[in-house]
Amino acid sequence: MIYKFRAILDAEDDIFRDIAIQEEDTLEDLHNAIVNAFGFDGLEVASFYTCDDTWNQEEEIPMFDTGDVPGEQKTMSDYTLNQLLGEDQTKIIYVYDFINMWTFLVELAAVEEAEVGETYPSLLFTHGELPAIAPEKEFEAEGEDFYSEFEDDLDEDDLDAFGGDDSFEDYGFEENWN
Repeated sequence: MIYKFRAILDAEDDIFRDIAIQEEDTLEDLHNAIVNAFGFDGLEVASFYTCDDTWNQEEEIPMFDTGDVPGEQKTMSDYTLNQLLGEDQTKIIYVYDFINMWTFLVELAAVEEAEVGETYPSLLFTHGELPAIAPEKEFEAEGEDFYSEFEDDLDEDDLDAFGGDDSFEDYGFEENWN
């Protein structure tokens, strides 16, 4: 079977490439197809990230084993596309070049029979031109606002923590404030 993906640059403008690739190919093969489709030189490090249906990033799948114990961490070449993606899981995030953070939302659009005589992977369709520099990323924290607990006004209870001790001036630091 052939997997047809749409790789969309995470940017305001619509910039995407449609790629057909065999379901038994690896994430590394998909990485190479995306690099070629967008015209990158392929010299930068990249990773895929599993995600949920609303594109929330989950587990990293790197190009290289960067773990403390060699062979312990699985890499792109360890996963075939049909191991991670299918009807139940159609989305994955791809980040190329960790300095510039080219980020792509990659979605499985169709699963079809291979066409006789066609070679895969193949670039099916292109839309939009890649900008000269990567779009700037806005990083957001998950969960509650960490600083919200400090946004209250001082009250008498807060001042009681000093126990009525007004001896801050007795430490001899006045000369540092002149």
